[in-house]
Amino acid sequence: MNSPSGSTVDEAKAFLDSHPDIEAFDILLTDTNGVGRGKIIRRHELLSIYEGGRHMPISILGLDITGEDVHETGLIWDSGDGDLRAWPIPGTLKPLYGTDPARGQVLLSMYHLDGQPMTSDPRHALARQIEALAARGLHPAGAFELEFFLLKNERDGEGRVQPASAVLDGRSSGKTEVYSVDHLHGMEPLFSDIYAGAKMQGIPVETLISEYAPGQYELTLHYRKDVLQAADDLILLKRLVRMQARRHGVTACFMAKPIEKYAGSGMHFHVSMLDAAGKNIFSEEVAGAWNPAILNAIGGLAATMPESMLIFAPHANSWRRFVAQSYAPLAPTWGVNNRSVALRIPAGDVKNRRIEHRPAGVDANPYLIAATVLAAIAKGLDEKLDPGAETTGNGYESAPKLADAPSDWRSAIEAAKASSFLKQALGEDLHRTFTAIKQAEYMRVARTVSELDYHLYLHEV
Repeated sequence: MNSPSGSTVDEAKAFLDSHPDIEAFDILLTDTNGVGRGKIIRRHELLSIYEGGRHMPISILGLDITGEDVHETGLIWDSGDGDLRAWPIPGTLKPLYGTDPARGQVLLSMYHLDGQPMTSDPRHALARQIEALAARGLHPAGAFELEFFLLKNERDGEGRVQPASAVLDGRSSGKTEVYSVDHLHGMEPLFSDIYAGAKMQGIPVETLISEYAPGQYELTLHYRKDVLQAADDLILLKRLVRMQARRHGVTACFMAKPIEKYAGSGMHFHVSMLDAAGKNIFSEEVAGAWNPAILNAIGGLAATMPESMLIFAPHANSWRRFVAQSYAPLAPTWGVNNRSVALRIPAGDVKNRRIEHRPAGVDANPYLIAATVLAAIAKGLDEKLDPGAETTGNGYESAPKLADAPSDWRSAIEAAKASSFLKQALGEDLHRTFTAIKQAEYMRVARTVSELDYHLYLHEV
């Protein structure tokens, strides 16, 4: 059958001809937690995937963060854990940098045996939102930012993670080297390999920053007119950073809050909206005289943020990131050139006007973030939602107190389960799958007796 993803056998043949040294391929399907799950295949198996897809169990999309089945998703024994068919995503067949023997990789997306999209696949949820906007003559463009920590492989004497020493000379700072260029030089061999790998894979990596905590860094990605490709970029970049960090003897950490004393890591999403002629509908004629479209879009994002927080903060650790004056937003506020708000209009040329969506942690799934953000923007445009007053100055002090906003992981799960907006944004199947997985993960955490419990209570109560 013809590939429903749009991949072609010619793409695979051309790749094999151009890379005769590659012996094997990682084939990867991204689950609801953003985890790449799949197989390593031999070179001679690649063409068959492009010719007829690859059978994979439906349960691969019903796993929790540990890889355990979540039966409440309906994707395990309700269907007999039957096989569906995964197909390659066009343009993602790439060589992997620095592998020996040489290896490549390709991203996959899941379909039913008749070629219909499997609607618990997160990438299909984003594709559906993009198609809905295209039907009304609108085309989103965007890019993600990737914040992360580089850590030592060993814990300290109290079991806590430690910032990695420089891979160049082994120096260890332990300080917040925010925006220090000299500090970046100590990681130059690692980041040089990341940039080389990104070039090989066509990932448009740009600026490197030493961020607001010891061992924390940020990589930015070039804007894409195809938001699906922008989300693919983020998936591929996380995998590349993790792989190259490991080769240099350190650990790349994508937890939202790995070190309690310092700021956590976000996954900011920059988004604008183009009309059929390619004009940015968020641009204003005169700088600062806001176009109603951008205000309505922000209104939609603000109105739906409380019920969407599980998408942006999907894990127990995610909620440790939301601390005042830590560059993580606490309420659905908006402002201009202001990093204390959730929805920021960056300074810059009016032709490039965009919204920077700041609530999501780096532990979130970029396909789900983008799908939810686009659905919220569409809602704001349709209903002409008012975002309220602009926040100026310290948004942490002036943020409104919302009675219905979740304040922890459990209440975020309950809000997401009850949300008709999220059912529309994700589709009913993925909404059921995602919330069931989060509920199962919550129960795992809730019943675990931690070392902190013993420290606080063993000899005291």
